[in-house]
Amino acid sequence: MLRKFWLFFAQAVTVCIAVLFVVSTLRPDLLAWNTRPAAPVAKVAAPAATSTASPAGRLISFSDAAKRAMPTVVNIYTSKEVKAQRPPFMDDPVFRYFFGGETDSPAQKSNNLGSGVIVSEQGYILTNAHVVEAADEIEVALADNRRAKAKVIGTDPETDLAVIKIDLPKLPAITFGQSDQAQVGDMVLAIGNPFGVGQTVTFGIISALSRSHLGINTFENFIQTDAAINPGNSGGALVDINGNMIGINTAIYSRTPGGASLGIGFAIPVSTAKQVLDQLVQTGTVTRGWIGVAVQDLTGELAESLKLSEARGTLITEVFSGTPADQAGMKSGDVLVAVDGKPVTDSAGMLTLISAITPGSSAALKVIRTQKEVELKVTVGKRPKVTRKK
Repeated sequence: MLRKFWLFFAQAVTVCIAVLFVVSTLRPDLLAWNTRPAAPVAKVAAPAATSTASPAGRLISFSDAAKRAMPTVVNIYTSKEVKAQRPPFMDDPVFRYFFGGETDSPAQKSNNLGSGVIVSEQGYILTNAHVVEAADEIEVALADNRRAKAKVIGTDPETDLAVIKIDLPKLPAITFGQSDQAQVGDMVLAIGNPFGVGQTVTFGIISALSRSHLGINTFENFIQTDAAINPGNSGGALVDINGNMIGINTAIYSRTPGGASLGIGFAIPVSTAKQVLDQLVQTGTVTRGWIGVAVQDLTGELAESLKLSEARGTLITEVFSGTPADQAGMKSGDVLVAVDGKPVTDSAGMLTLISAITPGSSAALKVIRTQKEVELKVTVGKRPKVTRKK
């Protein structure tokens, strides 16, 4: 009996050893002592700390500024009726005898788009004059998807600014920044509706200040920026990194037919926009001072020909008859160097100084005439209205 048991035990052990040999050879992964943790396919390194991290560990972002300003920037859709051009053959009496035809061409709708900025909870919106000029209908779309019809409160073609108004409750309003304290190199955001794709935020810096002599507006004192500004951005906000508005996006420099951004955009500073806004809201128009002269920038060659020691001031090329300048005794050939003690640098500076004087007020003008300084007293008149240059 013992012999049979021992024989059975030996056979069982032999079979187990054989099975273990086969498994270890063909499927070693099934054996517990041969199981090892799988090696990772790739090792992912933890992000290294960089100089762009804020003290709280968050990457520097301008999302707070964008969130603050974006609700106040609106999309403006305008439409106006334009008369279709009449084909020349329609005036041919023979054609009209056989085929008839209406005397007037049918009117067609012309649509335009732009941007604007809500500047008060009462619904006043600041935008560009060229966005709303001659529009029959104006519709404003807010960032919260509300829409409303707008009416024009007033326009100022000489600065290309306009104020429109909507009637909606609980309107957000932009906070005005200090454009006079802006410096070249400051970071800015441009917010608007480029090409009608919807509200868009672009980022850049202030490239230059006090840009003038561009031939865009009569009064020019632009902030230049490389933040992308494209068609449809006109009237939108240029804001600082705190979300305060420092300018109204107005124009771009472009060599492409569609007007694509080349990194040179211009915005009207809020220091100018605020003055125009206040007058348009109060009276619907902008009143400026005027003396009635034509001027020319004084170059080094002109200064030499006039025997002046330096090229300062602006040359009076014409004095219009019966104007305040004429009555004050100003003459063609005078060089205007100061207005109320403020130096005149060029023709644009002279225009700005005179326009800031309230019509009917007296101003002291200092001119150089035949190498001598002459003081003139002038009663400033009201600047005539002008239409925007096309």
